Amino acid sequence: MPAKVDESLCTGCGLCEEICPEVFKLDENGISRVVGDCEANIDCCQEAADSCPAGAITIE
Repeated sequence: MPAKVDESLCTGCGLCEEICPEVFKLDENGISRVVGDCEANIDCCQEAADSCPAGAITIE
């Protein structure tokens, strides 16, 4: 179950990183990046996707 961040939608609020730092980190431009294994952290990964105010995170 890979996670993806739509860079064009990401507002850089950091909520995903706060909820699931094992999977998401903001880069130097303030855009969220997937840096970890979503499948190994599926609960927090799904919570981050569900909580994203911009709807930028999808889990396949």
